[in-house]
Amino acid sequence: MTVQQHPTASAAPPLPVEPGLLSRALEVAGRLANDAAEVITATAGRDHQDGAAHKESPFDWVTDTDHTLERHTRRVLASEFPGIPVVGEEFGADAGAAGAPYRWVVDPVDGTANYVAGFPWCAYSLALVDASGPVVGVIADPSRAQIYAAARGRGVRANGVAVRVAPRASTGGLVCAELSPGRAAGFARRAAAGHTGIRVLGSSALAITQVALGHAVAAVLEGYQEWDVAGATCLAAEAGALVVDGAGRPDPLPTGTMIVAVPGALDDVLGWWTAG
Repeated sequence: MTVQQHPTASAAPPLPVEPGLLSRALEVAGRLANDAAEVITATAGRDHQDGAAHKESPFDWVTDTDHTLERHTRRVLASEFPGIPVVGEEFGADAGAAGAPYRWVVDPVDGTANYVAGFPWCAYSLALVDASGPVVGVIADPSRAQIYAAARGRGVRANGVAVRVAPRASTGGLVCAELSPGRAAGFARRAAAGHTGIRVLGSSALAITQVALGHAVAAVLEGYQEWDVAGATCLAAEAGALVVDGAGRPDPLPTGTMIVAVPGALDDVLGWWTAG
């Protein structure tokens, strides 16, 4: 199945952002990401599951580190940006966040089950979001000693080095998928028929980031929260990847289902998804 898409045709131009705010937000977010990377590196997998508790399932963990990092993030942001509310995974949304011109969105440890197990695939994610989507996105990837940072109109950098994706076909590439069991098997089967590999590694933020870095041709996600993906979608968009919803409509921050793909791979990946 080939689905012809023109991802920029209906995408509204993003709202302008004051340059000083962009620069300051990038600086503060980068500082917080470095702080988080140090904490995660020092504590991942230590004492096994001590200090960790389940949320809704045995694979949905919350740890002391989640709470500590989110509290630290909120304290710093309240001091540096007192008029901007914060939405976080562990402590919810500040009053007025839904209608505010800007909001910070933080996931202190994305991939907590991996973190608890000492599996090197978890991240800290922070984004500044407005009505047009992510304005600034920063991801700390502690296991690879990398900080990825992007701002609207300024591109994306990995440890200070500019990154840009190149168009490529899906064939021979990898797709990072975070899907429900009911959709995963069929999607993987269709991808395999297209000679494309699937990787399921347990962090939505890092799944999308692999597309921004050019390591994967696409990421396909469903059932995520805004804090899981906001920072990484900023990276992807600024690196030149395409971000669409499950129907292929351009959306800088889709809800429910998201496909992020390098140019040249979207039609194939979207076809595998929409085939059911």
